[in-house]
Amino acid sequence: MTVRLTPNARADAILGVDRAGTPAALRAKVRAVPEKGKANAALIGLMAGWLGVPRTSVTCVAGGKSRVKTLEIEGESNDLITRINERLDAMAR
Repeated sequence: MTVRLTPNARADAILGVDRAGTPAALRAKVRAVPEKGKANAALIGLMAGWLGVPRTSVTCVAGGKSRVKTLEIEGESNDLITRINERLDAMAR
């Protein structure tokens, strides 16, 4: 999953999908500063909570020092896709 992260924000949140880039990315913001992996750790916690999976299931596999990150999420892919779509649909309402 591709995520565009904004660190040092006022609150932690998933904002929706950013279709402007290629590939489209989930937009997220975290309060943590981008120092010593703090923002990445906050993103992992945010994504785990948002998807209802353990923190250990979410790993940043690319983009550790970039705003655009690639996350790997362990679990049943159909179940994860359903959860993501449900949460995005709820945000659109």
